[in-house]
Amino acid sequence: MDAHGAGARSGVETRTDGGVRIVVMTGEFDMDNVAALRTAMDPTAPGITRFVLDVTGVTFVDSTALSIMLQPALDRTVVLAGTVPARLARVLELTGADLAFATAPSVTEGAVMIVPPRRHQL
Repeated sequence: MDAHGAGARSGVETRTDGGVRIVVMTGEFDMDNVAALRTAMDPTAPGITRFVLDVTGVTFVDSTALSIMLQPALDRTVVLAGTVPARLARVLELTGADLAFATAPSVTEGAVMIVPPRRHQL
């Protein structure tokens, strides 16, 4: 797993398993510390067909971070894995972004579950 320090307030770890990019996010993400998240969520990454985001350790996301999380969802599956923290769930609900993500109880399940095609409303 590759660890990228996104700043003292946040962290991003990634690993790739076949066509699945697993991204573990921890801490707070805002416009000042999203470089590692942007790299991990590169929507043009060759061979990546699915992104699985472990967001259980996320305490805050601003609109910049949310935009980065959403960008691959325009043409690839993005799964939020694990329990989505209440603050993040509220932001997703208020913005309607919850409709763009599939959810899974774990990273393992998120990597293999069948996700029906979604009509993007972004």
